[in-house]
Amino acid sequence: MKTHNQHTGEFIALMAFLMSLVALAIDAILPAFHAVGASYDIIDENRLQLLVGVLFLGMAIGQLFYGPLSDSIGRKPATYIGLILFIVGALVSAFAPTYEIVLWGRFLQGFGVAGPRTISIALVRDQYSGREMARIMSFVISIFIIMPAIAPALGAGILVFGTWHAIFFLFALLAFVALVWLILRQPETHPQEKRTAFSLVTILQGARFTLGNRYSCGYMIVGGLAFSCLVAYLNTAKLLYADIFQIDELFPLYFGMLALFVGAASIVNGKMVVKYGMRSMMKFALIAMILSSGSFFFYLYFTSGHPSFVLFMVSMASIFFFMGILFGNANAMAMEPVGHIAGIASSIIGAGTTFVSMSLGALVGQFYDQTLLPLIGGYFALALSAYVIMSMIERKDMAV
Repeated sequence: MKTHNQHTGEFIALMAFLMSLVALAIDAILPAFHAVGASYDIIDENRLQLLVGVLFLGMAIGQLFYGPLSDSIGRKPATYIGLILFIVGALVSAFAPTYEIVLWGRFLQGFGVAGPRTISIALVRDQYSGREMARIMSFVISIFIIMPAIAPALGAGILVFGTWHAIFFLFALLAFVALVWLILRQPETHPQEKRTAFSLVTILQGARFTLGNRYSCGYMIVGGLAFSCLVAYLNTAKLLYADIFQIDELFPLYFGMLALFVGAASIVNGKMVVKYGMRSMMKFALIAMILSSGSFFFYLYFTSGHPSFVLFMVSMASIFFFMGILFGNANAMAMEPVGHIAGIASSIIGAGTTFVSMSLGALVGQFYDQTLLPLIGGYFALALSAYVIMSMIERKDMAV
């Protein structure tokens, strides 16, 4: 239950802002891939995918620490640390003399942004419970969903008036705004008497319990496989739009259009999951994703991997919609058996999901060959694998 006088609307806006830094850090840099490559004479365009992959690596590692850290020192101080690291990482990338230093900055950005991403959920949980918490989170996520749709346009707009370095300056500026806003307007929600000592042993015990539970571990992997599809797209989107469809300036528009289908799926899922249950929604989405990606792959195989742009957009919109249904449900299913260690379990599951998605998404991305075959074939393989794993862990379980 909320215990202070801060307006609910302002709190929702602040939480959405903190969470949106992740999407901003990923999506705003996509239009600058070629500009970054030109600055450092990158010959192999697939190396540019590391601008996204390395950030995910930092975020995966960071998620392991911020949950337990905020339990120990408080929500606000732990978030301060994450935001400051994100700012430093952005400035490192902006002033980097080599591409390798850019990537180190991106890793630091990922490690830093894991803080506000993880702790913002804890801030909501500290103040709300039950249906009220679900209501607040739905508002936060509905705002958060908008960012992937507008971030590429923001990055492209900056490139019209300046260089790619300015995108990283924007990252630092917005994180600084979030930091000041948090300091001045958000009270601490985890008081001293509730804090626990930060301990590696506690983290390892939580990891052992979470990963030892077949439902938590299994749905963590299923969620990671689903998110791998999005990571593979993020890694290759700028390249494939330019190489296959000769689309450059309008890339942010089409990228944003597809991102909205993921958001639409979360809204539809929120209305239907109460009636049909999480497992039924996930099985439906996985089967639909297998069928849509599989049929599109076979079409591509006989057309040299170059469809019409309209067919590409329609096929990707359907795949993204079903993908969006999987995200929230998989995380909820993974968390279901470990509610008594929710803080640490959330960090473990979040990190595990990110590790799986980062690794497999990057692998699919590296097969990019200026056709859609590797991407869509990867979607089919990932969706089929997720369905097989879900079927294995659900053999004797009741529907939820």
